[in-house]
Parts: sequence; C-alpha cells; structure tokens
Amino acid sequence: METFAQYILEEPDYIKKMEIVYYLKKKTNIFYDKSVILKAELAKLFMEAKNVKVDSNLVLTAVLLCACQKKDNPQTKEEIEQYAKDSAEYLKTLGFSNRFCKICLEQNRYSGSEPREKESDILELVDNFGGMLMHRPERRGFPVDEALILLKERNLKDKNNIYLDDFVDFVEQMKEVKVSE
Repeated sequence: METFAQYILEEPDYIKKMEIVYYLKKKTNIFYDKSVILKAELAKLFMEAKNVKVDSNLVLTAVLLCACQKKDNPQTKEEIEQYAKDSAEYLKTLGFSNRFCKICLEQNRYSGSEPREKESDILELVDNFGGMLMHRPERRGFPVDEALILLKERNLKDKNNIYLDDFVDFVEQMKEVKVSE
C-alpha cells in the first residue's frame, strides 16, 4: 500500500504537489496558506537560478509541508519553537523518511539538530526571508532590501548557512528583473 509520502514525492509536477497539499489541508486542517506558496516559489526560483545541487523535488515537498502543524497566529515563543518538531512528528506518521523529517525539523534552529542537512539551509532561508516579506497582523511586510539586511545581520548572523551568500546574490539579481506589463 502506498503512503502519502510516496504519493506526493512521486508526483513530478510542482503545481500538482501544491494541489495535493491543498486537499490534505481540507481533509486534515494542516497549516497551508499563501506564505507557504511564496516560500515554495522562492525555493524553486533560487534552486533553478543558482543551479543548487540538491533534490529539488524533495526540497519543494519539504517547503510545502515543513510547517504543517504551525498555528495560524502563534502567540508564544514556545508555540513557535514547537511547531517544527510537531510537524516533523506528524510527517513521520504519513510515511516520510527520518531524513525528510529531519530536514523539516531543521527549517529553524530551535531543535539544535546537528549536523544540519544542506536542504534544511534552503528551508531556513526561504522561511526567514519569505516570512519577512509577508504582512502579518502585528506588522507590515519588510521591503526586500530591509529583509535582506535583517536576514544577514540579525536572523542568520553567526549562523553557518551554506547557501546564504548565494541566496543574497539571487535576491539581488531578482531585484533587477523587469516585469513587462
């Protein structure tokens, strides 16, 4: 019998993966909103633009599901620190491997998990940066330049994220892209 993990990981189409997660949300009420889609898009564009040597299917699936047990508006620091652990445990029940769950757990640094998976560094970047761009009830989203400064000088200062420089370069390049009307 096929597990949910096998089903979604074997789906090669990115848009269909998002639909699968959407229907999982309808059925189980996992966390899945526009912020997840933004972060997945950031990860996809980053991996493509920088030709990052990781399994992009695995990373995109992880971005779509790594915060599945997050509350809509976490109120306490403990809830914020706990949701990655709860999400990893939930994903294990859906048939995901220990490594996949570890990647999801390491989207933030609260678990203290070492050594970190390289895919986790991508999740950490898009989670931090994408989260700063989004409006929240308590604050407006940050402009791109300010979000980049906060990412480098506050959120990931003194952290060893192997993709940080490439990600900053990617964002700088994307700022130069002109969208035709």
